[in-house]
This record gives sequence, structure tokens and C-alpha cells, in this order.
Amino acid sequence: MMPFRRLAPALLAPVAALALSGCGVNSIPTAEETAKARWADVQNEYQRRADLIPNLVATVKAAGAQEQGTLTKVTEARAKATSINITTDDLSNPAEFKKFQDAQNQLTQAMGQLRTVVEAYPQLQTNQNFLGLQDQLEGTENRIGIARRDYNGAVQAYNTRIRTFPDAIGAKIFYGAKPLVPFEAVTANADKAPPVDLGR
Repeated sequence: MMPFRRLAPALLAPVAALALSGCGVNSIPTAEETAKARWADVQNEYQRRADLIPNLVATVKAAGAQEQGTLTKVTEARAKATSINITTDDLSNPAEFKKFQDAQNQLTQAMGQLRTVVEAYPQLQTNQNFLGLQDQLEGTENRIGIARRDYNGAVQAYNTRIRTFPDAIGAKIFYGAKPLVPFEAVTANADKAPPVDLGR
């Protein structure tokens, strides 16, 4: 009887370790860190866009001084978008996340107005500096879309993990895990393609 008592803790340790690993002790932090890394990618692309905008605004300003109102809107929207920072702790806070999304959306709308202004200045469309900046911004917008998609995928994986058995046990007991907020379409009628007028 005595040897079994000594052997019991040694046998229970692997069983306990297996039970804990089945409760998400390692997988939950891994999934959370993956989502945070994808969020850093989103922020990186937004920063790249913010860094390109002053050069684009300066190029347009040289061509069309009378479009100062649009340029001012772009500059103000950029300032607001770069002033709102989301930390990884805020990824579980829908209100803070919405502020960030709204600021980025205002910048996107202001950039759309700037593109409309550019169409009125044919000389801008042949300016190599402008064309290079425009290509970089378009590429950045594509990368933003990809980064947001990757972030949403990581958020979905994390949120599913913390809500499903057996990981939900570890999520509650060990981490007090909260769901992360995914990106959503923030523009009205985002599900509809914009009209294209080729007669302009």
C-alpha cells in the first residue's frame, strides 16, 4: 500500500498536466498573442498611410491652391486618425475600438474627396511624383485590407477558442479572457459598390 501512495503523485502529475493543456493553458495565450501581432500589422499599415499623406497633400497643393478646403480636411482627418491609439488592452473594448475605426474611416473619406479633386487637374495625373505617391497609397490601402482581414481571422480563432470547451475553462479560470473586437465595415452602404461615372 505504501509504494502506491508514493507512486500516486507521480502518476497524477502527467494527468494534471494533460488536463491543464486541454483547458487552453498554452493555446489561449498563443491565440491572443497571434491576434495582437496581427493588430500590430494593421497599425503598421495605417501608419504607413499616415506617413504618405503629407507628401501627397503637398503635391496636390502645388497644383491647385483653390482646393485648400479639401486639403485641410485631409490634414485634419490624418491628425485625428494618428492621435487615437489602440493598445492591445483596448482590443477587448468595443467603445475604444469604435473611436479608432471612426477616425480611420474619416481619413478614408477625406482621401476620397482628395481623389475627386485630383481628377480636376490633368497636369497632376502626369506628375511623376504624384503618380508615385498615388501608387504607394493605393498599395497601402490594399495592405490595410489584407492586414484587417488577417486580424479578423486571428480574432475569430481567439474568440472561438475562449468560448468553446475545453479551452473555455482555462480562459475563465486562469486568464479572465474577454472576446476581442473584430474590424467591421464602418461606412454606410459598405456592401454596395460605388457608382462609376465614365462620362466625367
